[in-house]
Parts: sequence; C-alpha cells; structure tokens
Amino acid sequence: MANIKNRSEIIFIYDIRDANPNGDVDENRPRIDEETGINIVTDVRLKRTIRDYLHDFKNQDVFVREEREQDGSLKTKEKLYDEYKTPEEIIKKCIDIRLFGGTFALKKDKKTKKDTESQDTSERAFSLTGPVQFKFGRSLHKVGEPTLIKGTTVLPSAEKKGAGTFWEAYILPYSLICFYGIINENAAKNTGLTEGDIELLIDGMWNGTKNLITRSKSGQMPRLLLQIIYKESNYHIGDLDKKIALISEKPHEEIRTISEVKLDFTELAKVLGKNKDKILKVRYLQDDDLQIVKENISVNIKSLVNNVEFQEIKLPKV
Repeated sequence: MANIKNRSEIIFIYDIRDANPNGDVDENRPRIDEETGINIVTDVRLKRTIRDYLHDFKNQDVFVREEREQDGSLKTKEKLYDEYKTPEEIIKKCIDIRLFGGTFALKKDKKTKKDTESQDTSERAFSLTGPVQFKFGRSLHKVGEPTLIKGTTVLPSAEKKGAGTFWEAYILPYSLICFYGIINENAAKNTGLTEGDIELLIDGMWNGTKNLITRSKSGQMPRLLLQIIYKESNYHIGDLDKKIALISEKPHEEIRTISEVKLDFTELAKVLGKNKDKILKVRYLQDDDLQIVKENISVNIKSLVNNVEFQEIKLPKV
C-alpha cells in the first residue's frame, strides 16, 4: 500500500464520567489547569490507548509496550530493540513507530576488550519524527473538583493477612475532552505511513477509547471524530479545536452527562468555508448521543461549506 499523500487535521472528542482520564505522576490526580479549571490529558495517554487497542484487538506489532521477562521484570528498550534485525525492520513491523515515530538512546552490548577489563558503554541512537502528532487534550468546559474515593478489598496483603487492603482513587464527575492532531505527509515518507495505517489509527482512537475498561478509565465514550483532508501540499489551517464552543444551561463545572451539553461548530464551519478550495474532503464519525447545534455535524458544517465532500467514517465492529 502506498504512502499517504495528503496532509490532514484531526479533531477527536470523548467524555468520561466518575473516573480519571489521566492522572499526574505524584498522586494520580486528574490534571487540571488551576487558572481555568480545564481538565488536561496528555498526548502520551491517547497514544497509549491507541497502541494497546491495536496490539490487543487488532494483532498489530507495537514497539512501545509493556512486556515482561520470565522472572516478571519488564523488558528494557534494548531487549525490545534487539528483537528486530534492523531499524528498518522496526519501522516495517511496528505500526506505532510508523504513526508516532520514536526517539531512543540505546546502550550497546557490553564487550570486554582483549587487552583490558574496560567495557564499551557507548550508545546507539534511534530517532524518527512521527507523522502523527497530537497536542494535549483539553476539556471544552471547566470541570468539577476531583473527588477522592476510598475503599477496601476482600483479599488481604502479605503484611496484614487478617484483613483486606485499602485503596483510594481520584475521580472527576465529568469531562468532555477535545484532542487536536495533525498527520504530516512529509514525515510519512520517512516512516512509510500508509492509508491503511491511518484507518487503524482512527479505529484505535474511537474503539480504543470505548474499550478502555479499567477502574480509572471505565466510562469513557467517543463522541465525535473529524478528519479534514487537504488537497494543497504543505498546508493546514491549524488550531481547529479552538473553533468549537460548548453550550449548556448548567454552570460548566456542574455538567454531569453528555445530555446536558450541545456543541456549536459555527466558527469551525466558517474557517473551513474560507479554506474550502484547499480541502479535499471532510470525514466524520458522530455518536448518536452527542447533541449538535443544527442537527448533526455534517449538516452543521455543510450549511457554511459548499462543494466539499463529506464522508461518514465506517469502522469495523470490535
């Protein structure tokens, strides 16, 4: 399959209720901008969702993964790297490298020199810029305060065999999160990214989010995905996520369900309309529960963007 030829921008919106979309490294609290009350989710979290789904559900090889030795310890990046013959083999086989690239500093195998006992500890580098890049995801509204939930388990720990152990977790009451991404056709030449890879990426974003069923992530639902594909080389609009407005009759931090919000894409439609001569087509996937001003996403944008093809995305069932 040939490499991609067209640049595109992606908007992906999903929500989460009574869970933690992305905890910090200290207390695993949801990441919140203290000045604005906006919930932040890192691009690393979204990429992990995609990787795990493609590996576990689509039988795709991924390089950045958790794999353990027979003794239970995690394999090092050097061990994972050495499972492949060459860097070209990694690119060919691992879809996450073709999508997101990778930068690794890898220590060479230690070799004892003949005339001394010193060892070679120099490094080999693997660096590849990925054609698919995401900004941090941000909620489209101010979120409520995180709540610390505590509980106990039935099973005891080794130290306290007579009673169950305690657990605690921070959760957000609700967050509707928007990610913006770009697919760069120039960087795709270096990784061999294909249209088939892009279809797997979209599948991983949508179904990966829906099937991320853990204590901290259960309750995530994909709501909208847009891919704006350009026909003009080396061109994209940028910052499309900032053209979406959330409307609710409730104070934003009191929103608790998707039924309490509507999204207004008027500004997005206007900017797409101004650039319609540069747009090849707009692909979209909308959840039935998402309410949008002017019926649905295609009607909303088509009202201001004429002569641009709109194509509904069809994903395989999981």
